[in-house]
Amino acid sequence: QVQLVESGGGLVQAGGSLRLSCAASGRTFSSYAMGWFRQAPGKEREFVAAISWSGGNTHYADSVKGRFTIARDDAKSTVYLQMSSLKPEDTAVYSCAATIALSGNTYYTEGSRYAYWGQGTQVTVSS
Repeated sequence: QVQLVESGGGLVQAGGSLRLSCAASGRTFSSYAMGWFRQAPGKEREFVAAISWSGGNTHYADSVKGRFTIARDDAKSTVYLQMSSLKPEDTAVYSCAATIALSGNTYYTEGSRYAYWGQGTQVTVSS
């Protein structure tokens, strides 16, 4: 069992930056592929970024590519999402997700592939 707790959300002006953190419990964090997803009001949840458990592979949604960076610190059992050049359309509840991956190079972009989810943190970008 893995518990995930997100933090770092808040209100920021367009063009600003935020760093989200997702702290995981459990002793096998290094075996988990991790992902970030977001859901805006009235919209479906969408993929944002993913990272393999080796940290060697990452993948981003086209809408955030070049602006967001996902990273992990296995010593702290934490995954981060650094968000820069934020836009009002980035406003959403951001959630992290985790799942066991057999390969260190595997990442997942589909929410259905993840077994564990955090509660989410609100990010609001004002224009």
